Amino acid sequence: MLLEALYHVPRDKWAYAYDPTTIHLRIRTKRDDVEQAYAMTGDKYDWTGTYQELPMEKTAHDRMFDYWEVAVRPKFKRLSYAFKLTSGTETVYLLDAGIQSEAPHPPGECFEFSYIHELEVVRVPEWAKQAVFYQIMPERFANGDPSNDPKPVEVWGGKPTRDNYFGGDLQGIIDHLDDLTDLGITAIYLTPLFTAPSNHKYDIVDYKQVDPHFGDNALLKTLVERCHDRGIRVVLDAVFNHCGEHFPPFQDVLKNGETSPYAGWFHVNRFPARVENGVPTYDTFGFFPNMPKFNTANPDLKNYLLGVAEYWIKEIKLDGWRLDVANEVDHPFWREFRQVVKQANPEAYLIGEVWSDSLNWLLGDQFDSVMNYPFADKVLEFFTGGVDGAAFSDEMGSLIMRYPHQTNEVVFNMLGSHDTPRLLTRVGGDKRKLKLCVVFLFTYIGTPCVFYGDEIGLTGDGDPDCRKCMEWDRSKQDRELYDFYKLMIELRKRHTALRHGRFRFLHAEPGDPNLVYERMDAQMHFTVWMNNTAQAVTLTHPMQTNDWRDALTEEAVVPVNGIMNIFLEAYGFRILYRHIQT
Repeated sequence: MLLEALYHVPRDKWAYAYDPTTIHLRIRTKRDDVEQAYAMTGDKYDWTGTYQELPMEKTAHDRMFDYWEVAVRPKFKRLSYAFKLTSGTETVYLLDAGIQSEAPHPPGECFEFSYIHELEVVRVPEWAKQAVFYQIMPERFANGDPSNDPKPVEVWGGKPTRDNYFGGDLQGIIDHLDDLTDLGITAIYLTPLFTAPSNHKYDIVDYKQVDPHFGDNALLKTLVERCHDRGIRVVLDAVFNHCGEHFPPFQDVLKNGETSPYAGWFHVNRFPARVENGVPTYDTFGFFPNMPKFNTANPDLKNYLLGVAEYWIKEIKLDGWRLDVANEVDHPFWREFRQVVKQANPEAYLIGEVWSDSLNWLLGDQFDSVMNYPFADKVLEFFTGGVDGAAFSDEMGSLIMRYPHQTNEVVFNMLGSHDTPRLLTRVGGDKRKLKLCVVFLFTYIGTPCVFYGDEIGLTGDGDPDCRKCMEWDRSKQDRELYDFYKLMIELRKRHTALRHGRFRFLHAEPGDPNLVYERMDAQMHFTVWMNNTAQAVTLTHPMQTNDWRDALTEEAVVPVNGIMNIFLEAYGFRILYRHIQT
């Protein structure tokens, strides 16, 4: 065994409490190097009386490593443990004291999980595990009240630019709640609603007022109430990294400089705060002078922003916040933010916008979830022919091992957003490839989200083209695609195994672009078969039972001599299931 590849630390994603009675342990080994791993566990005060040697399951792998996992339920909420690894005739032990070939004498030199403190268990909102999200840009979804349109307003459905307006508003969303209910949506995420001069509203001027082009605060409250009546949760966008240049405190800094009571609210590198030769003397979001960056370490600003977060949670019974540019805001701010929001609504769902590995924000003291852009990138790379099945399974295994399991259950998975090209465009206009992506989205771990219009075939390149108006003329919608989305959403909502079950690849081979994978819980076992090629194929895999059915047609599907043979058209798929006998 390659000892240098062995890795475990008794914290974060490697050793954590999944719930008040269960500890998850993980270990890393070299790929295909270890035949079996065991967790040697017991209570340090009664090792002999509590000792268990538990076989670990190889739950994921990436290009270089295998990852093993086991759930332990200690008798007294504390755990001492070590790992036993075998390969052929070789056995080694991994302990807190190091790696050795001799059997240890526990509990000395073992790793320790000192105690499961319920306050320290990473808790995520249960409803988010069941949710199907729908992202809406209010300005582009529906114009329900032309009387509040900005001037000038474009004809609905025209070409979007960075600066034009089409008149979408909150009333438009209310008018189409029947459509969201019909699709099967149970939660919506709205991009910023508060007063701002732009069409996207990420340059906020008044954090406690709905933009008059969208409606008013009372109408937002009505929207949330109507959604809640239908069982739809509502999450708003919190822009706390920066504001708009017309935000009154920033205008005061422009006017009064260092003497402004708000001077400490911003990162002014040199007074006066202004733009010199195209470069601002203050920090900004990106390189946009019209979006000055907040100094969230400032106590007065911090109290103001935390007050905003609490205000909307209480005022409209908000179900959560999506946190814009979250990785550029300091961690102490987000820790206080979580405390304030969770005190106002313990089930509030907090989603950070972080585009890379986000573990630092997901340890229970800041966010519940992040926008899983790496998921979207890897799924789209695979289903557009960028990598083979083996590479894809490696990459997804790496993603699964980034976070504790309860975080994986609510990580915010999407295939596109207001910041990326449209899904149908990213797959080259091939609806068959789009469907494969969507099947994967709705049969994978995490909380799925649909970007408005993807379900009826909207296309578009990057910003601003991806921010097209929603098409409400049914004759111009792809209704077959809509019905497909509806079918997949209903399938996920109907079966807990597709939300909480174990995920594992069964067939993902080098040079082979096809996949077979499974989701399984104590009641149901699903297998998903995918042909990611332009030719029809028959995929095979051993199956031990004869009780499989097609999840979409209910047709019986029987293996022959213990081998399942599944014929798939080009870019076709099939979803099978069986009830597990108890």
